[in-house]
Amino acid sequence: MTPMLEAKNLTKRYEDQTLALDRVSFSVLPGQIYAMLGGNGAGKTTTINIFLNFINPTDGEALVDGIVTHLQPLAAKTKIAFVSENVMLYPNFTAIENLEYFTKLAGKRYVKKDLESVLSRVGLQKEAFDRKLKGFSKGMRQKCGIAIAILKDAPAIILDEPTSGLDPKAGFEFMKLLMELREEQKAILMSTHDIFRAKENSDVVGIMNQGQLVMQRTQKELEGEDLEKLYVQFMAGYMEPVSA
Repeated sequence: MTPMLEAKNLTKRYEDQTLALDRVSFSVLPGQIYAMLGGNGAGKTTTINIFLNFINPTDGEALVDGIVTHLQPLAAKTKIAFVSENVMLYPNFTAIENLEYFTKLAGKRYVKKDLESVLSRVGLQKEAFDRKLKGFSKGMRQKCGIAIAILKDAPAIILDEPTSGLDPKAGFEFMKLLMELREEQKAILMSTHDIFRAKENSDVVGIMNQGQLVMQRTQKELEGEDLEKLYVQFMAGYMEPVSA
């Protein structure tokens, strides 16, 4: 199967010579959730920013459905829906108005009934549909963000710390929704600090440290493993011994 998201020797060195990414390679297939773990400064956000064409790589390339992001950024962006840790929506718009605006930007047209249906699917209460977002909790804003991603109907979804700051119930509901999107053959790349959900809900887990992808294992390879212990070992630089 052809990867929907692919990093090939992805490298980023800034003008002050800081090496943010060092030859990172991985792929995400349709119908797969890839969880990228790592501490602050590990390179997760830099990787995402290159896929989104917010920055260009120094070397290597990021591809979305075979499109090199820094060479054909507009074509690549049509294939991606992005949900950030702090969803940037318009606080003085209602939930419905935000969905209308952002889906039109993506070239989609929906009637209000369709927008309401997706908001219901992501678990937003009906009475909140016509409320302004300035009164929404973080969990409610995240639901609006993932609703926009669903309506954009892109084959790839990228999420930056999507469950950060959510209460356990909201986090569970969010991950349940991602599992449904995986069943719809979406390719999902998720940066996260949530080791438990990474192991429970992801098909592949990668650990980033100091700009390098220091571990990558499938869910099957992680069976019986203590992912938290592996994470600590790799983040501390103790590369051996680590069970395969």
